[in-house]
Amino acid sequence: MIVNDEPRKDGPDEDAVPGSPLHRASELLARGDESNVAVRAAHLARKLAPTESRLSTGDRTSDRVARILNDVRRDRPSAVREIGLASVAVWQSLIERRRPDPAGPVPATILFTDLVGFSSWALRAGDDQVLELLAEVNDATEQVIRAHGGQVVKTLGDGTMAVFLDAAEGIAAAHEAVGAISAIVVGDFRPALRAGLHTGAPRIVGDDFLGVDVNIAARVCDAAGGGEVYVSDATLEQVDLEDYAVKRKRFKAKGVPKELQVFRVLPRYGESV
Repeated sequence: MIVNDEPRKDGPDEDAVPGSPLHRASELLARGDESNVAVRAAHLARKLAPTESRLSTGDRTSDRVARILNDVRRDRPSAVREIGLASVAVWQSLIERRRPDPAGPVPATILFTDLVGFSSWALRAGDDQVLELLAEVNDATEQVIRAHGGQVVKTLGDGTMAVFLDAAEGIAAAHEAVGAISAIVVGDFRPALRAGLHTGAPRIVGDDFLGVDVNIAARVCDAAGGGEVYVSDATLEQVDLEDYAVKRKRFKAKGVPKELQVFRVLPRYGESV
């Protein structure tokens, strides 16, 4: 007995019959996929999706999916293609955020700032005033850091961590931030900012910088008083000493090399130390 495995066709394929429900649905989807409004909206969504990571090699499964999507109906505008590509970009971004960056040490000057006397004031001030102060301080500090070519790494409650490629710009930003913050008044509190800088080779891990040099910079900041900028000897070696008034300060902290020297610095146009 001969068995015919081919599907039985008693009549024309319903998909191909003009006017059939499936045919009308197919035409509707095709028109929607190619409509200018849908394509523009999908293209905008793709542009807003995270950009490709610097770790991208082009050999990941998601890269191959992106290439396949990009080749679909290249001769026609397609909202589905645009949305698909945007989805791949979002997926890659999520994956990269969970994978440590393998970059090695990066030469940088690390800046830490925080407010002196903030904690005791915050205990008696209302939440609204505390939030108002932190918003103003963080905004002013970030503007100064960016103006001097620095990158804000993170905010730490009443403080900020930033990195600079140029040590002199880091010192200038620290002094400018101290001045800017001293002009802020919330309620009866006028904040006083202190800053500390250290130059070394921290490691980039995701969006953060880690390592011994980061800890040293934080300790240098802790040693400063309100309105003061302290720097390590490693940072001082990177700048022209004729531009600053410098005074060595007594310094001792856990987890910091014993031979580390710390200095208070002021630009030459400032008052004497």
